Amino acid sequence: MRFEKSEISLVGARDSNQDRVVSLQSEHGTFVVVCDGVGGHRGGEQAAEIAVRTLCERYLSVEQPLIDPLGFLHLAMGAAHEQLVRFGAASPVEERPRATSAALLTVADSAYWAHVGDTRVYHLRNGAVLTRTRDHSHVEFLLREGRIAQSQIQGHPMRNFVESCLGGESLLPEMTLSHRNVLRAGDVLLVCTDGLWGNIAEEQIALSLSAPDQKLSDLLYRLAQRAVEAGGSIADNTSAVALRCQD
Repeated sequence: MRFEKSEISLVGARDSNQDRVVSLQSEHGTFVVVCDGVGGHRGGEQAAEIAVRTLCERYLSVEQPLIDPLGFLHLAMGAAHEQLVRFGAASPVEERPRATSAALLTVADSAYWAHVGDTRVYHLRNGAVLTRTRDHSHVEFLLREGRIAQSQIQGHPMRNFVESCLGGESLLPEMTLSHRNVLRAGDVLLVCTDGLWGNIAEEQIALSLSAPDQKLSDLLYRLAQRAVEAGGSIADNTSAVALRCQD
């Protein structure tokens, strides 16, 4: 399957950009990585850089096409975590660099992904959210338990509190792997940090990327700018990679 690809990373209202995005394409598939340095910890920018670099090095070092995409994602995420733990080992545990991450693979007509924290993957179809990852966060727990509604997530005081991330303690963090997701022409895959999804309703994210007659880069740029504008004076770094399935 062929893809139209676009990526963006905006600083927002922050002093620096602690997000990192990378997308690699070959005749055998596509590999997308998005990482976000965890706020409140030193070296968030370095953490995101190390995680992205480790994941990409792993992808470039394995034989293609991948026979076991989910196994690869699990091992690659584990390797990124180990690198971050090693990098921050000299610092107190509470100060060690950390990052959230999502990685997506396409192989033939299928997509697979893994994530840690609140960096998300969306699978969009016909202007709607077909599926998305579920954050490793307290707010997502409250949503699953029915204690809050989807509309209450954006303004919740604990929205930025993640319960799992790469780095910090040596124990492997909670990680979620997808199943095989079969793609159709016109589908859009979006991998993004919370700076994007945190300020825009899911329905609007799907609709914003659903115009097949417009360039994906234009749609993604407008969506990211809208997220930054919605964040105002506290707008977070806003980063994403989008893939539109062509055939």
